[in-house]
Amino acid sequence: MDFSYSEKVKDLEKRLNQFMEEHVYPNEKTYEDQLNSQRSRWDKVPDIMEQLKKMAKKEGLWNLFLPESEYGAGLTNQEYAPLCEIMGRSLIGPEVFNCSAPDTGNMEVLVRYGTEEQKEKWLQPLLEGEIRSCFSMTEPDTASADATNISCRIEKEGDEYVINGRKWWSSGAGDPRCRIAIVMGKNDPSAEKYEQQSMILVPLDAAGVKIERTLSVFGYDHAPHGHAEISFENVRVPKDNMLWGEGKGFAIAQGRLGPGRIHHCMRLIGAAERALELLCKRVQSREAFGKSLSRQGVIQDWIAESRIEIEQARLLTLKAAYMMDTAGNKKAKAEIAMIKVIAPNMALNVIDRAIQAFGGAGVSEDFPLAAHWANARTLRLADGPDEVHKAQLARLELKKYAQPLQTV
Repeated sequence: MDFSYSEKVKDLEKRLNQFMEEHVYPNEKTYEDQLNSQRSRWDKVPDIMEQLKKMAKKEGLWNLFLPESEYGAGLTNQEYAPLCEIMGRSLIGPEVFNCSAPDTGNMEVLVRYGTEEQKEKWLQPLLEGEIRSCFSMTEPDTASADATNISCRIEKEGDEYVINGRKWWSSGAGDPRCRIAIVMGKNDPSAEKYEQQSMILVPLDAAGVKIERTLSVFGYDHAPHGHAEISFENVRVPKDNMLWGEGKGFAIAQGRLGPGRIHHCMRLIGAAERALELLCKRVQSREAFGKSLSRQGVIQDWIAESRIEIEQARLLTLKAAYMMDTAGNKKAKAEIAMIKVIAPNMALNVIDRAIQAFGGAGVSEDFPLAAHWANARTLRLADGPDEVHKAQLARLELKKYAQPLQTV
């Protein structure tokens, strides 16, 4: 495996870092100030975001994801990894470059499984950054880590499908630009276990769709993006809104969540890198008990452990990306599962040490550490909890040694 970066990636890396330093980091506070100056944090997207998006598009730093696609930058998963990491250093960074979840995953679904009509109507405006989308899979009344539990119904009636159910943690549904949801539901409970579910496109302005509430994460509302609980009551959409075909929902989910999971991991490495950078700068500028914090043995241990953990996570992320590129997402499922467990826990460790080094300032909103920690903690649940990934890994490992031990 060769993890060296091509000249194209090095150039993009340099330009992305420069854009982040000159435009994104300095405007993180501007973004929050504009958000807080509104009557409601949900009213509109801060003007600075649209300005930054226009600048990024003009610089050619746009839609860098979508490997093997005519719509993206033509980068492999491995090539995209260091770029996604840079964007992940800021919570507003990914959106600036039109590379934020859940839109990236939804766009990948439309590229892979959408009809030409669906691509024209929904994919193109998403690629242009004109609208946003949400992914409605998780349900409040079922253990949704097991997708076969999904109870939302998608039933065919003539030339339409009728959707009934309730979803929550539909990230992005609170955004005033959110126009379309990809909804996973059960269309045939009598079918084979993994062919009962389907995915369908549901416009958020369709009759019967109701945003019941937005949900906070450790007190953060993540406005104007948000995470919503949505009810679907006798929602009717044309049969042409079905993705791929009836009973393909589980297969689509597996295809969608692979890239989505590794993108989260790439961004988490960026968040951890920024936390370590802030930690190092902080401890060299503060003194306690007669010497610089940077000379305290425990602080040096934190720094060393953080560097070790980040490098380990980055290498496994690159291996997973390499496997996805060369063997396919299905063959890379063990590596994806491993990094999905490791990356959030690594980021939590590194960010927590930085918070500790900052003291009271670390848990304030004067620095990005607390917000990054809250985001990293949710990613031990999103796209499957740690325990599900570990169970899958254990099954894969046990298969290797299915033969009984031979006694001497």
